[in-house]
Amino acid sequence: MAKSFLVGGEWRTSAETLDTIFPFDGSTVETCCMAQPADLEDAVRAAQRGFNVMRRLPTYKRVDILTRLHAILTERFEPMVEIMTLETGKARKVSRAEAARALQTIQTAAEEAKRLGGEIIDLDWTPAGEHHRGFVRRVPVGVVLGITPFNYPLNLMLHKLAPAIAAGCSAIIKPPEIAPLSSLLLGEWLLEAGMPPEAISILPCPGRTAERLVTDERIALLSFTGSAPVGWMLKEKAGRKKVVLELGGSAPAIVHEDADLMLAVSKTASGGFANAGQNCISVQRILIQRAVYEDFCDRYLTAVAALKVGDPRDESTDIGPMINVKAAERAEAWVEEALAGGAHRLIGGRREGALFYPTVLSEVTPTMKVCAEEVFAPVVTLSPYDTWEEALRIANDSPFGLQAGVFTRDIGRALSAWDNLEMGGVLINDVSTFRVDHMPYGGVKASGIGREGVRYAIKDMTELRLLVIHQT
Repeated sequence: MAKSFLVGGEWRTSAETLDTIFPFDGSTVETCCMAQPADLEDAVRAAQRGFNVMRRLPTYKRVDILTRLHAILTERFEPMVEIMTLETGKARKVSRAEAARALQTIQTAAEEAKRLGGEIIDLDWTPAGEHHRGFVRRVPVGVVLGITPFNYPLNLMLHKLAPAIAAGCSAIIKPPEIAPLSSLLLGEWLLEAGMPPEAISILPCPGRTAERLVTDERIALLSFTGSAPVGWMLKEKAGRKKVVLELGGSAPAIVHEDADLMLAVSKTASGGFANAGQNCISVQRILIQRAVYEDFCDRYLTAVAALKVGDPRDESTDIGPMINVKAAERAEAWVEEALAGGAHRLIGGRREGALFYPTVLSEVTPTMKVCAEEVFAPVVTLSPYDTWEEALRIANDSPFGLQAGVFTRDIGRALSAWDNLEMGGVLINDVSTFRVDHMPYGGVKASGIGREGVRYAIKDMTELRLLVIHQT
């Protein structure tokens, strides 16, 4: 029997189904029902009722829901790891790290729910304000729509859902239809944790079906994580609702001649290939000062060659398959196109079904897709530079601006990177893939608008409301 989906606390089925495929061998993990337009309409109506419940919940009850959810995920940690590994093909060690981060996201939301404070404003700065006092507090915006991707299906879902609960909002989650199992499992656990049933719907369905939610005026906020073309298209259709977009990148790492080369090699090797490169902040372009270029390349290729590719269920595997054969074929085509344009393959480039082996290219040009666009695959380019100013220019020569890593021992150079790199985040002596779940995370340019990180998401999911009292 096909797996059901959640509409306002009610589990439903439909005639439209989609198989969730284990990318490593193409076997079916489970068949899932896809939500239909009528289900989406019912979900919105339920969410409106659920919002009226959530907005009135006292803080301690919202904290209790999150605390119980944290306890359930802690107790059933390994089953969640298993299901993520099967539905996405990510290495088990990566699934385990994601589940651990999900626990942190939930715990942080429980803590931040207690900090929804306000302020008192003295209004007597002008004669008209005499005898008046202002009070400001945050109130929940309403129904939150979260659209989440396949690459981190649990934690990125919780970056929508946990702040919504903390803020007092109801939520509709549209998980990736090709990998919805961890989201649906979390939905079961959320109801068990005491979430008001009307306040949560989890609706796997194709994007064309979900667009009606994006345009629905009854939804107050859209939070989307995914590709840049889709994200900006959805923003155009979203109307007057709030929109937060966490989109793609082509993240650079700058390795200056004064860097700790072993640290830079270790960090960029893991940061470029973790989760088979399917990470919007995956290291994609490594820029190395010419004086240390050859030394870095030798060490880097040795580190990449040591990565184990294979069955993600094996605890020793570093890199599993990409999400499907189509994604791996696209990566292969981009690499072949770069090679035809004059790039050199230093290692990798081999595909076996959905497995795409770690690939490192040199002699690339800025217009090649592997540099100019988000490759979203285990593909990294190496390029030399001469001056610091040149490195900054090359790093900024991209439509994206999510995060960048910089390796240097010079504090002045580090501050220069912070001042001049057009990025949402700059990481010194670390790579773009660094993220902890309470920090502000997001990008500029084509990489999106707004910030995630629980406290920052709560700000978007709340509105300021002013009260003025005339003291007579």
